[in-house]
Amino acid sequence: MIELDQYKQDLAATAEPLKEVHDSLDLTNKENRIRELEMSMEEPGFWDDAEKGTRTMQELKNLKDTVEEYNSLKSAYDDIGVLIEMADEEDDSSLLEEISNDLEEYKKKLDDLRITTLLSGPYDSDNAILTIHAGAGGTESCDWAGMLYRMYTRWADKKGFDVETIDYLDGDEAGIKSVTFQVNGENAYGLLKSEHGVHRLVRISPFNANGKRQTSFVSCDVMPDIEEDLDVEVRDEDIRIDTYRSSGAGGQHINKTSSAIRITHFPTGIVVQCQNERSQHQNKDKAMQMLKAKLYLLKEQENREKEAGIRGEQSEIGWGRQIRSYVLQPYTMVKDLRTEVETSNVNAVLDGEIDLFINGYLKWQSLGSDKPKEA
Repeated sequence: MIELDQYKQDLAATAEPLKEVHDSLDLTNKENRIRELEMSMEEPGFWDDAEKGTRTMQELKNLKDTVEEYNSLKSAYDDIGVLIEMADEEDDSSLLEEISNDLEEYKKKLDDLRITTLLSGPYDSDNAILTIHAGAGGTESCDWAGMLYRMYTRWADKKGFDVETIDYLDGDEAGIKSVTFQVNGENAYGLLKSEHGVHRLVRISPFNANGKRQTSFVSCDVMPDIEEDLDVEVRDEDIRIDTYRSSGAGGQHINKTSSAIRITHFPTGIVVQCQNERSQHQNKDKAMQMLKAKLYLLKEQENREKEAGIRGEQSEIGWGRQIRSYVLQPYTMVKDLRTEVETSNVNAVLDGEIDLFINGYLKWQSLGSDKPKEA
Protein backbone atom coordinates (compact mmCIF):
# COMPACT_ATOMS: atom_id res chain seq x y z
CA MET A 1 0.00 0.00 0.00
CA ILE A 2 1.45 3.34 -1.11
CA GLU A 3 -0.14 5.24 1.79
CA LEU A 4 1.35 2.85 4.33
CA ASP A 5 4.85 3.30 2.89
CA GLN A 6 4.43 7.07 3.24
CA TYR A 7 3.27 6.72 6.85
CA LYS A 8 6.33 4.57 7.61
CA GLN A 9 8.59 7.28 6.20
CA ASP A 10 6.75 10.04 8.07
CA LEU A 11 7.03 8.21 11.39
CA ALA A 12 10.69 7.33 10.82
CA ALA A 13 11.43 10.99 10.08
CA THR A 14 10.28 11.93 13.60
CA ALA A 15 12.64 9.54 15.40
CA GLU A 16 15.58 11.95 15.48
CA PRO A 17 13.49 15.01 16.51
CA LEU A 18 11.93 12.90 19.27
CA LYS A 19 15.40 11.98 20.54
CA GLU A 20 16.45 15.64 20.39
CA VAL A 21 13.43 16.56 22.52
CA HIS A 22 14.35 13.85 25.04
CA ASP A 23 17.92 15.17 25.31
CA SER A 24 16.84 18.82 25.47
CA LEU A 25 14.36 18.17 28.26
CA ASP A 26 17.08 16.57 30.43
CA LEU A 27 14.51 14.11 31.76
CA THR A 28 16.90 12.24 34.05
CA ASN A 29 17.63 15.38 36.07
CA LYS A 30 13.94 16.30 36.08
CA GLU A 31 13.01 12.87 37.49
CA ASN A 32 15.71 13.24 40.16
CA ARG A 33 14.36 16.68 41.04
CA ILE A 34 10.83 15.26 41.32
CA ARG A 35 12.00 12.69 43.86
CA GLU A 36 13.89 15.40 45.77
CA LEU A 37 10.83 17.65 45.97
CA GLU A 38 8.53 14.79 46.98
CA MET A 39 10.90 13.91 49.82
CA SER A 40 11.01 17.53 51.01
CA MET A 41 7.21 17.61 51.11
CA GLU A 42 7.20 14.70 53.52
CA GLU A 43 9.36 16.56 56.03
CA PRO A 44 7.68 17.98 59.18
CA GLY A 45 6.94 21.69 58.95
CA PHE A 46 6.87 21.75 55.16
CA TRP A 47 3.82 24.04 55.18
CA ASP A 48 5.17 26.35 57.90
CA ASP A 49 6.28 28.61 55.05
CA ALA A 50 3.11 28.63 52.93
CA GLU A 51 4.63 30.71 50.11
CA LYS A 52 7.64 28.42 49.78
CA GLY A 53 5.35 25.37 49.92
CA THR A 54 3.18 26.75 47.12
CA ARG A 55 6.24 27.40 44.94
CA THR A 56 7.47 23.86 45.57
CA MET A 57 4.09 22.39 44.62
CA GLN A 58 4.04 24.44 41.41
CA GLU A 59 7.57 23.38 40.48
CA LEU A 60 6.69 19.74 41.13
CA LYS A 61 3.56 19.99 38.97
CA ASN A 62 5.50 21.60 36.11
CA LEU A 63 8.19 18.91 36.24
CA LYS A 64 5.67 16.07 36.32
CA ASP A 65 3.68 17.61 33.46
CA THR A 66 6.81 17.80 31.30
CA VAL A 67 7.86 14.20 32.01
CA GLU A 68 4.32 12.95 31.45
CA GLU A 69 4.03 14.88 28.19
CA TYR A 70 7.20 13.30 26.82
CA ASN A 71 6.23 9.80 27.98
CA SER A 72 2.83 10.21 26.33
CA LEU A 73 4.53 11.31 23.12
CA LYS A 74 6.91 8.34 23.16
CA SER A 75 3.97 5.97 23.73
CA ALA A 76 2.15 7.51 20.76
CA TYR A 77 5.24 6.95 18.60
CA ASP A 78 5.39 3.28 19.65
CA ASP A 79 1.64 2.74 19.22
CA ILE A 80 1.63 4.17 15.69
CA GLY A 81 4.56 1.91 14.83
CA VAL A 82 2.58 -1.12 16.05
CA LEU A 83 -0.48 -0.06 13.99
CA ILE A 84 1.67 0.28 10.87
CA GLU A 85 3.14 -3.19 11.44
CA MET A 86 -0.34 -4.69 11.87
CA ALA A 87 -1.64 -3.04 8.72
CA ASP A 88 1.43 -4.23 6.80
CA GLU A 89 1.37 -7.82 8.04
CA GLU A 90 -2.38 -8.26 7.61
CA ASP A 91 -2.65 -6.09 4.49
CA ASP A 92 -5.48 -4.28 6.32
CA SER A 93 -6.36 -0.98 4.64
CA SER A 94 -9.09 -0.30 7.22
CA LEU A 95 -6.35 0.85 9.65
CA LEU A 96 -5.07 3.57 7.31
CA GLU A 97 -7.46 6.27 8.48
CA GLU A 98 -6.66 5.61 12.14
CA ILE A 99 -2.92 5.66 11.40
CA SER A 100 -3.27 8.92 9.48
CA ASN A 101 -5.22 10.65 12.27
CA ASP A 102 -2.93 9.38 15.03
CA LEU A 103 0.18 10.36 13.07
CA GLU A 104 -1.03 13.92 12.45
CA GLU A 105 -1.94 14.39 16.12
CA TYR A 106 1.40 12.94 17.22
CA LYS A 107 3.39 15.20 14.87
CA LYS A 108 1.55 18.29 16.13
CA LYS A 109 2.24 17.39 19.77
CA LEU A 110 5.89 16.69 18.93
CA ASP A 111 6.21 20.11 17.29
CA ASP A 112 4.57 21.79 20.31
CA LEU A 113 6.95 20.03 22.70
CA ARG A 114 9.94 20.94 20.54
CA ILE A 115 8.89 24.58 20.92
CA THR A 116 8.97 24.33 24.74
CA THR A 117 12.57 23.09 24.57
CA LEU A 118 13.46 26.46 23.01
CA LEU A 119 12.32 28.22 26.20
CA SER A 120 15.72 28.05 27.84
CA GLY A 121 16.23 31.70 28.82
CA PRO A 122 16.82 32.51 32.50
CA TYR A 123 13.33 34.03 32.92
CA ASP A 124 11.37 32.18 30.23
CA SER A 125 9.47 30.18 32.84
CA ASP A 126 8.35 33.33 34.70
CA ASN A 127 5.04 35.12 34.50
CA ALA A 128 4.92 38.00 32.01
CA ILE A 129 4.09 41.68 32.45
CA LEU A 130 2.86 43.46 29.33
CA THR A 131 2.33 47.19 28.84
CA ILE A 132 0.38 48.42 25.82
CA HIS A 133 0.56 52.10 24.81
CA ALA A 134 -1.55 53.70 22.09
CA GLY A 135 0.52 55.69 19.61
CA ALA A 136 -0.26 58.95 17.89
CA GLY A 137 -3.66 58.91 16.24
CA GLY A 138 -6.13 59.61 19.03
CA THR A 139 -9.24 57.47 19.17
CA GLU A 140 -8.15 55.19 16.33
CA SER A 141 -4.92 54.18 18.12
CA CYS A 142 -6.72 53.81 21.45
CA ASP A 143 -9.20 51.45 19.79
CA TRP A 144 -6.28 49.45 18.33
CA ALA A 145 -4.72 49.25 21.81
CA GLY A 146 -8.01 47.85 23.11
CA MET A 147 -8.09 45.27 20.30
CA LEU A 148 -4.55 44.11 21.14
CA TYR A 149 -5.39 43.89 24.84
CA ARG A 150 -8.37 41.69 23.97
CA MET A 151 -6.17 39.55 21.69
CA TYR A 152 -3.69 38.82 24.47
CA THR A 153 -6.33 38.16 27.12
CA ARG A 154 -8.12 35.77 24.76
CA TRP A 155 -4.81 33.98 24.06
CA ALA A 156 -4.13 33.71 27.80
CA ASP A 157 -7.63 32.36 28.44
CA LYS A 158 -7.15 29.63 25.81
CA LYS A 159 -3.85 28.67 27.47
CA GLY A 160 -5.51 28.46 30.88
CA PHE A 161 -3.41 31.40 32.13
CA ASP A 162 -4.62 34.04 34.59
CA VAL A 163 -4.60 37.74 33.69
CA GLU A 164 -4.22 40.42 36.37
CA THR A 165 -4.57 44.11 35.47
CA ILE A 166 -1.88 46.28 37.10
CA ASP A 167 -2.64 49.69 35.57
CA TYR A 168 -5.37 50.87 33.20
CA LEU A 169 -6.16 54.17 31.47
CA ASP A 170 -9.24 54.46 29.26
CA GLY A 171 -9.21 56.28 25.95
CA ASP A 172 -11.08 59.59 25.81
CA GLU A 173 -13.75 58.27 23.43
CA ALA A 174 -13.05 54.55 22.98
CA GLY A 175 -10.44 51.90 23.62
CA ILE A 176 -7.40 52.22 25.89
CA LYS A 177 -4.65 54.80 26.17
CA SER A 178 -2.45 52.41 28.12
CA VAL A 179 -2.75 49.19 30.10
CA THR A 180 -0.29 47.12 32.10
CA PHE A 181 -1.29 43.57 32.91
CA GLN A 182 0.34 40.41 34.21
CA VAL A 183 -0.12 37.01 32.56
CA ASN A 184 0.40 34.20 35.06
CA GLY A 185 1.22 30.76 33.70
CA GLU A 186 4.05 28.37 32.95
CA ASN A 187 6.50 29.88 30.44
CA ALA A 188 4.32 32.96 30.02
CA TYR A 189 7.29 35.28 29.52
CA GLY A 190 9.13 32.84 27.26
CA LEU A 191 6.11 32.73 24.98
CA LEU A 192 5.06 36.37 25.09
CA LYS A 193 8.52 37.93 24.69
CA SER A 194 7.87 37.57 20.95
CA GLU A 195 5.29 40.38 21.25
CA HIS A 196 7.70 43.12 22.33
CA GLY A 197 7.71 45.95 19.82
CA VAL A 198 5.39 48.07 17.70
CA HIS A 199 2.25 46.60 16.13
CA ARG A 200 0.75 48.31 13.07
CA LEU A 201 -2.91 48.18 12.05
CA VAL A 202 -4.21 49.14 8.58
CA ARG A 203 -7.98 49.35 8.16
CA ILE A 204 -10.89 51.56 7.18
CA SER A 205 -11.43 53.44 10.41
CA PRO A 206 -14.89 53.19 12.00
CA PHE A 207 -14.16 56.63 13.49
CA ASN A 208 -13.57 58.28 10.12
CA ALA A 209 -16.75 59.61 8.50
CA ASN A 210 -15.08 59.61 5.08
CA GLY A 211 -14.36 55.86 5.25
CA LYS A 212 -10.68 56.31 4.51
CA ARG A 213 -8.00 53.75 5.17
CA GLN A 214 -5.96 54.57 8.25
CA THR A 215 -2.74 53.27 9.81
CA SER A 216 -2.39 53.06 13.60
CA PHE A 217 0.52 52.10 15.81
CA VAL A 218 0.60 50.59 19.30
CA SER A 219 3.67 49.64 21.33
CA CYS A 220 3.82 46.50 23.44
CA ASP A 221 6.47 46.16 26.14
CA VAL A 222 7.03 42.69 27.62
CA MET A 223 9.06 41.85 30.71
CA PRO A 224 9.30 38.88 33.08
CA ASP A 225 7.79 39.11 36.55
CA ILE A 226 11.08 38.54 38.35
CA GLU A 227 10.21 37.73 41.96
CA GLU A 228 13.79 37.43 43.21
CA ASP A 229 15.43 40.48 44.79
CA LEU A 230 17.54 41.81 41.93
CA ASP A 231 20.89 43.41 42.68
CA VAL A 232 19.97 46.67 41.00
CA GLU A 233 20.73 50.03 42.59
CA VAL A 234 18.01 52.66 42.30
CA ARG A 235 19.15 55.95 43.80
CA ASP A 236 16.54 58.22 45.37
CA GLU A 237 17.79 61.21 43.37
CA ASP A 238 17.31 59.28 40.10
CA ILE A 239 13.57 58.73 40.52
CA ARG A 240 10.36 60.65 41.05
CA ILE A 241 7.42 58.94 42.74
CA ASP A 242 3.96 60.34 42.01
CA THR A 243 0.65 59.29 43.49
CA TYR A 244 -2.65 59.55 41.65
CA ARG A 245 -6.19 58.30 41.83
CA SER A 246 -6.82 54.88 40.38
CA SER A 247 -8.88 54.61 37.21
CA GLY A 248 -10.50 51.82 35.26
CA ALA A 249 -13.12 49.25 36.06
CA GLY A 250 -13.64 47.47 39.35
CA GLY A 251 -12.02 47.49 42.75
CA GLN A 252 -13.25 48.97 46.02
CA HIS A 253 -10.37 51.47 46.11
CA ILE A 254 -10.95 52.79 42.60
CA ASN A 255 -11.25 56.62 42.50
CA LYS A 256 -11.47 56.90 46.30
CA THR A 257 -7.87 57.52 47.34
CA SER A 258 -4.64 58.52 45.64
CA SER A 259 -3.17 55.06 46.10
CA ALA A 260 -1.88 54.50 42.56
CA ILE A 261 1.87 54.91 42.07
CA ARG A 262 3.93 56.17 39.14
CA ILE A 263 7.74 55.95 39.25
CA THR A 264 9.85 57.85 36.72
CA HIS A 265 13.52 56.90 36.33
CA PHE A 266 15.34 59.98 35.02
CA PRO A 267 18.55 58.42 33.59
CA THR A 268 16.65 56.03 31.29
CA GLY A 269 13.25 57.69 30.94
CA ILE A 270 11.56 54.47 32.11
CA VAL A 271 8.12 54.98 33.67
CA VAL A 272 6.27 52.26 35.58
CA GLN A 273 2.81 52.43 37.13
CA CYS A 274 0.70 50.30 39.43
CA GLN A 275 -2.81 50.86 40.77
CA ASN A 276 -4.34 47.43 41.35
CA GLU A 277 -2.93 46.56 44.78
CA ARG A 278 -4.90 47.21 47.97
CA SER A 279 -2.67 49.92 49.35
CA GLN A 280 -0.30 52.65 48.23
CA HIS A 281 2.56 50.76 49.89
CA GLN A 282 1.81 47.59 47.90
CA ASN A 283 1.50 49.57 44.68
CA LYS A 284 4.88 51.19 45.36
CA ASP A 285 6.52 47.80 46.02
CA LYS A 286 5.11 46.34 42.79
CA ALA A 287 6.13 49.39 40.76
CA MET A 288 9.65 49.31 42.22
CA GLN A 289 9.90 45.60 41.41
CA MET A 290 8.91 46.34 37.81
CA LEU A 291 11.43 49.20 37.57
CA LYS A 292 14.29 47.03 38.86
CA ALA A 293 13.39 44.27 36.42
CA LYS A 294 13.38 46.73 33.51
CA LEU A 295 16.73 48.20 34.53
CA TYR A 296 18.20 44.72 34.93
CA LEU A 297 17.02 43.64 31.46
CA LEU A 298 18.27 46.91 29.96
CA LYS A 299 21.71 46.34 31.48
CA GLU A 300 21.78 42.78 30.13
CA GLN A 301 20.85 44.04 26.66
CA GLU A 302 23.61 46.66 26.76
CA ASN A 303 26.14 44.02 27.80
CA ARG A 304 25.12 41.73 24.92
CA GLU A 305 25.39 44.59 22.43
CA LYS A 306 28.80 45.56 23.80
CA GLU A 307 30.09 41.99 23.54
CA ALA A 308 28.77 41.69 19.99
CA GLY A 309 30.10 45.09 18.98
CA ILE A 310 26.58 46.35 18.31
CA ARG A 311 25.55 49.92 19.03
CA GLY A 312 22.10 49.74 20.58
CA GLU A 313 19.36 51.88 19.15
CA GLN A 314 17.91 54.34 21.64
CA SER A 315 14.41 53.73 20.28
CA GLU A 316 14.44 50.19 21.64
CA ILE A 317 14.60 51.47 25.20
CA GLY A 318 11.25 53.18 24.88
CA TRP A 319 9.06 52.80 21.83
CA GLY A 320 10.67 49.79 20.18
CA ARG A 321 10.51 48.88 16.49
CA GLN A 322 7.70 47.70 14.28
CA ILE A 323 7.47 43.92 14.43
CA ARG A 324 4.11 43.00 12.93
CA SER A 325 1.51 44.38 10.54
CA TYR A 326 -2.22 43.63 10.74
CA VAL A 327 -3.92 44.58 7.47
CA LEU A 328 -7.73 44.51 7.27
CA GLN A 329 -8.13 46.52 4.03
CA PRO A 330 -7.78 46.36 1.05
CA TYR A 331 -6.83 42.72 1.75
CA THR A 332 -6.50 40.68 4.95
CA MET A 333 -3.06 39.69 6.19
CA VAL A 334 -1.10 39.52 9.42
CA LYS A 335 2.65 39.35 8.83
CA ASP A 336 5.55 39.23 11.27
CA LEU A 337 8.34 41.38 9.84
CA ARG A 338 11.09 39.47 11.65
CA THR A 339 10.21 35.88 10.89
CA GLU A 340 8.06 36.47 7.77
CA VAL A 341 5.38 34.20 9.25
CA GLU A 342 2.02 35.32 7.89
CA THR A 343 -1.64 34.37 7.71
CA SER A 344 -4.71 35.77 5.99
CA ASN A 345 -6.99 34.74 8.89
CA VAL A 346 -6.92 38.10 10.65
CA ASN A 347 -10.07 37.44 12.66
CA ALA A 348 -8.59 34.32 14.25
CA VAL A 349 -5.40 36.20 15.16
CA LEU A 350 -7.32 39.06 16.77
CA ASP A 351 -9.32 36.43 18.64
CA GLY A 352 -6.13 35.15 20.29
CA GLU A 353 -4.76 32.65 17.77
CA ILE A 354 -1.17 33.93 17.86
CA ASP A 355 0.73 30.68 18.51
CA LEU A 356 1.96 30.51 14.90
CA PHE A 357 3.75 33.84 15.43
CA ILE A 358 5.07 32.86 18.87
CA ASN A 359 6.39 29.53 17.59
CA GLY A 360 7.84 31.17 14.51
CA TYR A 361 9.68 33.71 16.67
CA LEU A 362 11.14 31.05 18.97
CA LYS A 363 12.42 29.05 15.99
CA TRP A 364 13.80 32.23 14.40
CA GLN A 365 15.48 33.22 17.65
CA SER A 366 17.03 29.77 18.09
CA LEU A 367 18.83 30.28 14.77
CA GLY A 368 20.56 33.32 16.24
CA SER A 369 18.45 35.94 14.48
CA ASP A 370 18.05 38.90 16.80
CA LYS A 371 17.52 41.90 14.57
CA PRO A 372 14.12 42.57 12.98
CA LYS A 373 13.89 43.25 9.30
CA GLU A 374 13.22 46.89 8.59
CA ALA A 375 9.63 47.64 7.66
